[in-house]
Formats: sequence, structure tokens, C-alpha cells
Amino acid sequence: MEDFFFLAFQQSGDGAAAAATGIQLVVQLIVAAIIIASQWVIFGKAGKPGWAAIIPIYNIIVLLDIVGRPTWWIILFLVPFVNIVIAIIVTNDLSKSFGKGVGYTVGLLLLSIVFYPMLAFGSDQYIGQGANM
Repeated sequence: MEDFFFLAFQQSGDGAAAAATGIQLVVQLIVAAIIIASQWVIFGKAGKPGWAAIIPIYNIIVLLDIVGRPTWWIILFLVPFVNIVIAIIVTNDLSKSFGKGVGYTVGLLLLSIVFYPMLAFGSDQYIGQGANM
């Protein structure tokens, strides 16, 4: 009889873990969809094709073009730890490209789920390559 309770408890625990994993997956997919939609609109505002936001590697090349950085910087995104610094620089340049400051860069980095849609669906206009300002 003890084995029955052990198995019942073990199965109910696995079901709860599976439900939590399923919820986590749904939340991650929703966040990814929001970020992709936001990047699509941001690329469009900058005069680039929005569909480029869903193509791996190419989306970084387009982003580098939007912010005014050389295309060879894509290599720097492949170097561990250097890629973190480069991502911060490119994000800051993206903020500058839409007339925003360092505070907005921090928001894009720490609260992407809020600030990317604000940049995309707000009234902000692309004013030029942030690296050249």
C-alpha cells in the first residue's frame, strides 16, 4: 500500500512540474513574439525590411546597418564576453537612432519586453544612424 501512495505522489509531482514547464514555455513564446513584432516595426521605421527581424544573423547585420556600425562587427558578436559589450554599444546606438538617451538604453537592456514595444509602437521616429551622432 505504501508503494501506491509513493507512486501517486510521484506522478502528481511530475504533473505539476509539467504544468509549470508548459506555462513557462507559453510565457517565453509570448515574450519572443512581442520582441520579434517590435523589431519588425523598428526595422520598418528605419527603412529596412521588417521580415529581416526573423532571419538569424541577418537581423544583426540589418541592425548594425540601422545604427551605423560596420558589418564586420558581426564577428564581435561571436566572441564570448566581447559580445555583451558590443550588444550594449549597439543598443545604445539604437536608442540614439531614435533620439533617445542612455536611460532608454538601460530600459532596452533590462526591460526589453516593455521598452522595445514602446520604441516600435510609439510615436518615435528614426532620425539617423546613432553611431554617427
